[in-house]
Amino acid sequence: MNEETSSYSEHLISTEGVNHIQLFGLNDENLRLLDQAFPETRFNARGERVKLSGPDAQVAQARLIIKGMVEVATRGKDVREGDVKTLIRLNGKPIEALSVDPFTGKGDVILYTHRGEPVRAKTPGQVQMVKSSAKNDIVFAIGPAGTGKTYTSVALAVKALKERKVQKIILARPAVEAGETLGFLPGDLREKIDPYLRPLYDALEDMLDQEKLNLNLQKNIIEIAPLAYMRGRTLNNAFVILDEAQNATNIQMKMFLTRIGFNSRAIITGDVTQTDLPRKQESGLISIPRILSDVDGIDFVYLDDGDVVRHKLVKDIINAYDRYIPEEASPVSVKRRSSKKSSD
Repeated sequence: MNEETSSYSEHLISTEGVNHIQLFGLNDENLRLLDQAFPETRFNARGERVKLSGPDAQVAQARLIIKGMVEVATRGKDVREGDVKTLIRLNGKPIEALSVDPFTGKGDVILYTHRGEPVRAKTPGQVQMVKSSAKNDIVFAIGPAGTGKTYTSVALAVKALKERKVQKIILARPAVEAGETLGFLPGDLREKIDPYLRPLYDALEDMLDQEKLNLNLQKNIIEIAPLAYMRGRTLNNAFVILDEAQNATNIQMKMFLTRIGFNSRAIITGDVTQTDLPRKQESGLISIPRILSDVDGIDFVYLDDGDVVRHKLVKDIINAYDRYIPEEASPVSVKRRSSKKSSD
């Protein structure tokens, strides 16, 4: 008998002091999730112990997941379905290995809002964004709506400004819905573009009090503008964010990236499944991984439905659309969690 292919083991985990329902859910719902994830492993929860038996690799991975569940429960929280799925998605990686607890948000604070509330990376994808931004001058954060790409990017930009690592923040978005030229819309420039840039204002208003924000906007310390208005500029000493980058063409993407000057960094965010460009026009966000994946100082972070921080139904909606939309409509896989340098 080949010992390598038939190596089985057993392991006991103590759940002392943890309520069974709090840990495994009503009618052992969480145990059923573990059964589905590890079909060759048996889980036997009795009293204050859980016995695992199965292939060595599965038992070792399941042991770490259950320990993570116990850690959540010992903090007085019910272990929910989403918590178990998060641990399974982390492939048994212990919570301690993360720079932030994905369940409670307890970890390194990016910054504090003007109300004194901490802003933290709350999901593995957001954690990777923070890590990657610290190591690279340009980061692409690609993933579905609701994963906190914009909010995390703005938080990092405000942090850099407060710490005087940069002298200004520049936030840009393609204004595809307005025809990009904006000339036919009534009002001055700000009145024309504000509706399309509202999500960026919302994030800033969370982090800075209104008086400080208005002053920074007036002094152009914080600048919010359509992507088209970046042409011809050199952006030095700035933290630059291009949001909704799936609506930038290849030419616009090249234009934006070549604006970045000395002592500047950039985060480009977008969702390749939500482009508003004409059907025959390729999104610059779709082609850019093929063009720049091997360039030092540039990194790609991929977020997925597990990073969604909106209503719990948003994740189900994203998954439903992924199943419905033909594969050719989503040419870039967003299933990869880590970036090419995540193992550094």
